[in-house]
Amino acid sequence: MITASQFFLALLEGISGASVLALTALGLSLVFGVMRIINIAHGEFVMIGAVLAYAVASAVGGNPLLGFMAAVLIAPLAAGALAIAADFLILRRMNYDPERTIVATMGLLFIAQQVALLTFGPDARPVEPPIYFRVQFPWFGYSGYKLVVIVASMILVSLTLFFLSRTRLCLYMRAIQMDSEFAQAFGVPVRRIYAIVFGLGAVLAALAGVLTVPIRQAHHLMGGDPLLLSFIVVILGGLGNLRGTILAAAFIGISEGMISVLFSPTLSKIIATLIVALVLVVRPGGLTAKGTA
Repeated sequence: MITASQFFLALLEGISGASVLALTALGLSLVFGVMRIINIAHGEFVMIGAVLAYAVASAVGGNPLLGFMAAVLIAPLAAGALAIAADFLILRRMNYDPERTIVATMGLLFIAQQVALLTFGPDARPVEPPIYFRVQFPWFGYSGYKLVVIVASMILVSLTLFFLSRTRLCLYMRAIQMDSEFAQAFGVPVRRIYAIVFGLGAVLAALAGVLTVPIRQAHHLMGGDPLLLSFIVVILGGLGNLRGTILAAAFIGISEGMISVLFSPTLSKIIATLIVALVLVVRPGGLTAKGTA
């Protein structure tokens, strides 16, 4: 029998996972919505953020908060720069063909994994939380850092949505979504927008990696789970639908986290996959689609 304390702990873990998942999935949904490509390497940008956070924290040493703040600045910028370079050197030369870019981003995935393995080794690398305190609930004490992660992720997601809805970049992205050739004819720098969007997706993923590394540790294979869950969320919320992605991330993240705590992590992945299969049958456009199949 599940007790109230177990349920509340599972709920907190679910909310913590959902907040970071929303940040990761938002980047994947943004890339697909504008560029119409599936970035198989998206999870590796989470890994890059985590590994760089470990490297920066180790280089700074002494003060965990100072190292973490430096990582928050350096890791996302580095991941974004790598993504823009990959866009310029690889994706642009393939003319953003959907089939060819799947293979190309899969290649980026393996390259990122092997570089991280050669550079940082096969072992998981712990990063000390920048702040440490516990919030005492009636049944148990809970990590204050995880609560900070929840708040920070929500702020970053809100700022991203605000930025995308109030700038000229948003207008350009909407024009490209409707018809990229027509938008280019009217002077929209389509390829430059593609590079910015691909870089922004990597920045969001890397930020998620930096936030979670004090909880889960840095490892060269850690990008698998974020990629799988992000794909589930994006499909559930509707491909390219940013607000649908946020809602789906809350649903999948909380349910996956609660099932993992109360039952088993394997069962949570199975149930999440079954939910996606059911949605694809009933509503192929995602839960936020207007019509039914």
